[in-house]
Amino acid sequence: MLAAILTLGGMGAVAGLGLGFASKRFAVAVDARLEELLGALPGINCGACGFAGCRPCADAINTGAAKVNACPVGGEGTVIALATIMGVEPEASIKQYARIFCTGGVQEARRAFQYQGMDDCNAAVLVSGGGKACVFGCLGLGSCVSACPYDAMYMNENAIPVVIDSRCTGCTLCAPACPKDLIQMIPAVAEVQVLCNSTHKGSEVKKVCTVGCISCDICVKVCPYEAITINAYLAEIDYGKCTNCGLCVAKCPDDTILDFSGVRPRSYILPEPCTGCTLCRDVCPTNAISGELDKLHVVDVEKCIGCYMCKVICPENAVDMRGPGAYGGGVRVQAEPVPNRLTLVQIG
Repeated sequence: MLAAILTLGGMGAVAGLGLGFASKRFAVAVDARLEELLGALPGINCGACGFAGCRPCADAINTGAAKVNACPVGGEGTVIALATIMGVEPEASIKQYARIFCTGGVQEARRAFQYQGMDDCNAAVLVSGGGKACVFGCLGLGSCVSACPYDAMYMNENAIPVVIDSRCTGCTLCAPACPKDLIQMIPAVAEVQVLCNSTHKGSEVKKVCTVGCISCDICVKVCPYEAITINAYLAEIDYGKCTNCGLCVAKCPDDTILDFSGVRPRSYILPEPCTGCTLCRDVCPTNAISGELDKLHVVDVEKCIGCYMCKVICPENAVDMRGPGAYGGGVRVQAEPVPNRLTLVQIG
């Protein structure tokens, strides 16, 4: 018995010494800064940064291959923490929101047949495309909602997914869950968007959906900044040129272009600086400004869409943009946490 105990004890001692020697001989140096960077990242490994996960992202930041604003999910707090660890100035990240490029729900889009099966878009699309007559349209079964880890999406009564911007982190996890590739990450500053993905001709679109883009070219002609083009029968906005004036929203005949700006301010002409030069009146795309030469001009807030064109052109800085409450009446843009059309609502 004693011999066995001594033998086992000796073997354990030898093994322990061997492991101790190996741990020192083959030890891998731990980069303390890398661990700090990893701890500052969200840790959800979503891939929105372009890397396979948070550790590869932290490694890229540590080696200088990525900037401290590489993670779009963490927000300003994460950028500041990463910058502090790296000893650099924090760089602002571009906030992005998920946008569903389809608003044709049960009320607007025709169905080819009634799908019966799993409540999953990826399963439904395997059954002759899912049942919607528009082959590009949202199937409305909420796979993107299920994929969102932040409860930033929900299905509305019209069977269309809704993004809650205040919760959306731009992590991109909802995008691959959509078999129709309808979800894109759009910069938060891009408030005006063409929410349609159909590349069929307008006549074909009209047969299956009342809010699809019919490539009518009106938005292209009305845009004062040449920010809209028609590509494969679908209107596209160049966000580098777009100023979010909203003129295309008001002119779109099928309500395909939506405005996410919320309550738009309206023009107000200040009496003293105004010289009555008529520049604001002439540039107004909705004829909301009236007035004679050398006399004070006035704005009809029921016609004003808050496009800022009059403010930009005024040489005397006499145009002030004010919220609807400043008038005690007028109109405003009804903005809900859903993809909503530009709606003029009487207030006051």
